[in-house]
Amino acid sequence: QVHLMESGGGLVQAGGSLRLSCRAQRMITSTFNPSIMAWYRQAPGKQRELVATITGAHNTNYADSVKGRFTISRDNAKKTVYLTMNSLKPEDTAVYYCNRDTQDVPWGQGTQVTVSS
Repeated sequence: QVHLMESGGGLVQAGGSLRLSCRAQRMITSTFNPSIMAWYRQAPGKQRELVATITGAHNTNYADSVKGRFTISRDNAKKTVYLTMNSLKPEDTAVYYCNRDTQDVPWGQGTQVTVSS
């Protein structure tokens, strides 16, 4: 079964940076490479929301709230998706998850990002 393993979260002050990683374990290359991969986040008491997407051709899209601050990227050889987060704000505090845009892979445990003011 495919497992999504997120890592890289932590506690950072406002204005700081973090780089998240998500490895799709046991996903075959022919499935991963063309997949649109996405980062989502869920803040306490709120619904999970889409943060960014990246196609197999490396085309990207971002939620308005993170545009210009976050960058999504991928390494198909490593079956890994990254989220580089700069100029972090307290409102970015959430558990961050990755998945395909179809959300048909079991969710991983996510990685906690906490931004202090």
